[in-house]
Amino acid sequence: MKSIYLRNFVATAVMVAICFLIIAVAFVGIGRSYIIDEYRDNMENSAGEVSRIASAIAQNESLNSWALGMSLSSISHSTGNHIFITDTQGMVVACSDRTMICEHIGRQLSDSVMSLLRTSGKMDQISSLDGMYAKERFVVATQILDARGNVIGYAFVTNVIDNILGAWTTFLGIAAIVAMGVFAAALLMSLVYSKRMARPLDEMAAASRKFARGDFSVRVKQQEDPTDEMGALIESFNKMADSLESAEARRSEFIANISHELRTPMTTIAGFADGILDGTIPKEDEEKYLISIRDETRRLSRLVRDMLDVSQMKAGAADPARRTVFDLTELILQTMLSFESRATKKNLDVDPQFPENHIMVRADKDAITQVIYNLTDNAVKFAAPGSCITVRLYKDEGKAYISIKDYGETIPPEDLPFIFDRFHKSDRSRSLDKDGVGLGLYLVKSIINSHDEDIAVKSEDGMTEFVFTLPLAE
Repeated sequence: MKSIYLRNFVATAVMVAICFLIIAVAFVGIGRSYIIDEYRDNMENSAGEVSRIASAIAQNESLNSWALGMSLSSISHSTGNHIFITDTQGMVVACSDRTMICEHIGRQLSDSVMSLLRTSGKMDQISSLDGMYAKERFVVATQILDARGNVIGYAFVTNVIDNILGAWTTFLGIAAIVAMGVFAAALLMSLVYSKRMARPLDEMAAASRKFARGDFSVRVKQQEDPTDEMGALIESFNKMADSLESAEARRSEFIANISHELRTPMTTIAGFADGILDGTIPKEDEEKYLISIRDETRRLSRLVRDMLDVSQMKAGAADPARRTVFDLTELILQTMLSFESRATKKNLDVDPQFPENHIMVRADKDAITQVIYNLTDNAVKFAAPGSCITVRLYKDEGKAYISIKDYGETIPPEDLPFIFDRFHKSDRSRSLDKDGVGLGLYLVKSIINSHDEDIAVKSEDGMTEFVFTLPLAE
């Protein structure tokens, strides 16, 4: 299968070749005409110069004078043209050849040539002058006039066609070599550029094959300009990879959660059931063990529900589209109201310390509600009866700070580094319910971290305080 960069290179090469062909055809045609026109102009200038010199000499001497012949030889030598002069009847009377006996002097031009000169007064054509020359030449001729304006002869300037086109042929060869060099350079640049443009596509194909094998860590490197179409495609591909990797991480985490927590209760249920069926457990103890089986089954149901809630809440909190601007002060007050009856039963005082002006934040409101609920529930559960729970809200350096403090049993120092780990349990960290599975504080930290914020805990001298931050609304 042909690669896209090879197809792009071939298309570019064909385009460049067609352009070069069009330019070459135009260059050859226009260049050849230009060279011929330049030589024709030079020959016409030479003919005019010969005519003026002959007219001046003819005032004192004849057209076949030695002085005129020397002048013609000098002009011929400097221009490379062959020059001769005829009288009004067409007989050659002077020539630029430097031989003692010139083969051209005394030759008679044909009536057709002379008729054309008498009619138009000049000639500009390719001709052998009816046998004057062995091969056809470029011929330019003009009248020679005396002082009174009468025609006294004709000046002829000729040149071999090969001489005129020889320079053009040499120039054309050099131009062809240069053109081939430019063409080769263009093809090389096209090959390199096509390969470079196709490289991200090759990387995407390789990444897709790794995705198929379950490896979602690979990413495509961004090009120099991320604003063009290829840059946008790479960015979209990498975002898709991020999404796939995140989904795979959640799936793996969920499976790990399940396998971690289901092993012990399933073993317990199976063991008790086998003991009842094979008679190992006495009849009088069966009801006790059936109650244990029921409790473990209910705990499994809560476990699955809690893990589903954690996965859904984490995924929702990580979605920027769910974040809105809301009044954090009002949200905390509403959440605290739901603990009024429980606080009353334990004779707890609640001390809300809020600023006069309400604080607005941008976050996922439902997720932050869950965070405040979990931390407040934790405080109510472990606060000593008759003590006080302090909920403080303030802002500093562009962030909102929420502190929830209770007085009672503290968290052991050896548990503090692991308090936010999933499934970690100590007597103090069972934050959701008496039969919790150690996901409450893990969920709290996951939600706060998904907002790119922090949460910290301090527990000493009978006081435990959780503090977390949220971004202020702009």
